[in-house]
Amino acid sequence: MKSGKELALDSVIIKKAQSLELSGKTERLAEMLLTDPEVRALQEYANVVSIVRLKYNDHGPVHMRTVALNSLIMMDLLRKAGVKPNLENEDAGDFEDSLSAVFCGSLLHDIGMSVGRQDHELHSSYMAHSILSRILPEVYGDDMHKVVMIRSMAIESITGHMGTRGIHSLEAGIVQVADGCDMKKGRARISLAISEGPRMGDIHQYSAQAINEVTIKAGNDKPISITVEMSSEVGLFQVEEVLYNKIARGTAKSHIELYAILDGREPKRYL
Repeated sequence: MKSGKELALDSVIIKKAQSLELSGKTERLAEMLLTDPEVRALQEYANVVSIVRLKYNDHGPVHMRTVALNSLIMMDLLRKAGVKPNLENEDAGDFEDSLSAVFCGSLLHDIGMSVGRQDHELHSSYMAHSILSRILPEVYGDDMHKVVMIRSMAIESITGHMGTRGIHSLEAGIVQVADGCDMKKGRARISLAISEGPRMGDIHQYSAQAINEVTIKAGNDKPISITVEMSSEVGLFQVEEVLYNKIARGTAKSHIELYAILDGREPKRYL
């Protein structure tokens, strides 16, 4: 059974896809992936490995849905600002093809945590390949060019989401940033509750507990503005060591403003 949080996110994701008023392909992909039994099982077990075994933070169905929603929001902001993602800019596809690739990459980026933390993005990529090879033809029919193109870009997004491997498309950069934006305190709640003592990854948990809100909206100077509100300075780890590094090393940097607000003080601008 899905949790109430998962069901709520499913609803918001579908409504966001519908609000873009495209052909419906991304919406159909979202409906299929959000209800696919294999995807569901992988996301659930990824969380068992991450939280129960490794005592790390959430890398399961709620996290992956949150990243997918973040990605849809940022892609919409880019579109409204007139910024074309790579597939559209290169005349290889249209905006909806890019959106589909971003959504697929976002929703599947951490399924490799079901194997383990090390190289999990690579494990996610080969697991996602088989899933997308099964699902994309259901939406794109016998257009093998589109299937291969969207699958390849989704896998680029997956392998690059940690910011430790080079990426070359704006689409992959959006997934990278969307992942870094999921840092609110609820993400570390379960792992902290079952913790029996200090372990690797605790800085991610405790710093996340200081994050009250992450807001993604249209920027003043750039298409996307990300504001992180926190209750204590430990939250700066999430901003400076995680999110900032992902933005700075990625392909979306020139389109993003980044702010941090500590305990209601004047915002600090990083980008």
